[in-house]
Amino acid sequence: MARYSGPKNRLARREGVDLGLKTPGSKAHSQLLKRLKITPGAHGQKRKRKPSDYGIQLREKQKVKRIYGLLEKQFRKYFQTATRDKRNTGEALLSLLERRLDNCLYRLSLAPTRASARQFITHEHVTVDNKKVDFPSFLVTPGQVIGFKQKMLDNPHIKKMLEIKDPQISSWLTRKGPLGKVVRLPKRDDIAEDINEQLIIEFYSR
Repeated sequence: MARYSGPKNRLARREGVDLGLKTPGSKAHSQLLKRLKITPGAHGQKRKRKPSDYGIQLREKQKVKRIYGLLEKQFRKYFQTATRDKRNTGEALLSLLERRLDNCLYRLSLAPTRASARQFITHEHVTVDNKKVDFPSFLVTPGQVIGFKQKMLDNPHIKKMLEIKDPQISSWLTRKGPLGKVVRLPKRDDIAEDINEQLIIEFYSR
């Protein structure tokens, strides 16, 4: 699958917010926070133009795409699926994005970023109900148990995540050691990021 491979700091600086692309507490993350409000490009600091309604909608859509690490075709597909849901389209869209397996590992504090979670999954280290799952877009359902293959429990990156005291775990998930469980479907209030899904709906409705 195609994936953005350029500088991650550039994406965050373009949106002006921390997108969760760098490991919290790392040197790279600290450097990003210092330059977060400087738009990338030779004249980044001088750009003060007032954005149009379209520009505001576009930036919100791009921000959410980049938070979850998706390209346009895949993100649009999620939106189209959400429009067929009985729930509010925006809430349905965010629920689909949250249920991705790579996001679940991140929300369970079993991976420092969604990108590292994707790497664990594509390298066939992750299981759902004790069965190997090797595609990050797998959508979890209530009752399913997420974990790692036994050999991965000795991985230093996994050990480091398991040593974190009071890990931040989303309320629709529970975790005991290296195992996470989906308690229920995610709700809008479960998402901590500052997201205005209505702007995304307006963007695709133009």
